[in-house]
Amino acid sequence: MSLVEVKKENGIATITINNPPLNVMNQKVVFALRETFQVLEEDQETLVIILTGSGETAFMAGADIKEFPQLMDHPNMKAQVMETHSVLNQIDFFPKPTIAVLNGLTFGGGCELALTCDMRIAESHTLIGLPEIKLGLFPGGGGTQRLPRLIGEAKAKELMFTGEPIPAEKAEKIGLINYVVPTGGGLEKAMELAGKIRHHSLPALSFIKRAVDEGTDMSFPAAIEHEATLFTEVFQTEDIREGVQAFIEKRKPVFRHR
Repeated sequence: MSLVEVKKENGIATITINNPPLNVMNQKVVFALRETFQVLEEDQETLVIILTGSGETAFMAGADIKEFPQLMDHPNMKAQVMETHSVLNQIDFFPKPTIAVLNGLTFGGGCELALTCDMRIAESHTLIGLPEIKLGLFPGGGGTQRLPRLIGEAKAKELMFTGEPIPAEKAEKIGLINYVVPTGGGLEKAMELAGKIRHHSLPALSFIKRAVDEGTDMSFPAAIEHEATLFTEVFQTEDIREGVQAFIEKRKPVFRHR
């Protein structure tokens, strides 16, 4: 059994974490995710990624706590932690649009993994939380950094200080989730969204992602300068020539993603 399974269809790759019963994040899952995203980054036919968990119980119910004693005794614990960060950063900075489908418990490391994706769709039975405080620690997979940037400092601190999970509907209201759908409907909604995205130019999509993600950490004037640089670069692509020509000729563009 593969811990991470991939299905590709019409430019959309669906990655399913298959580590029953709760799809917890252990080192083998982290390694499998790294390998999978490396392959898909180089796959010219893949334009959009959907990430989900197997079954209906959990997207990912956190890290594998059984590995914590070994981590505590690791002679260079920080290096080990940074290895996990490198994979989460790899997904966060992945040059193609990513959509997480949360199909159940999304706790701890599962929430932090979902935060690395560009968009999140949650099925109605999903609970989302960062319960690390209940173990005497705090989110160590980027949660203290990505969550405040997404929903604001006060709400992020509330979730982390209390450790209490929230339902999908509340997560949508605070901007953590893009869409809430009925149980079992997550992948269908993700495919619908991915289907709209995949018809566009991949270089333009990648430039949008870079402009937003990189600009967030800059001053506004610097971010505008950065946007202008990327805007200049996108004008050098073949796809913009096709897009402009198609507009003039009143037809749909046929992008070659270069």
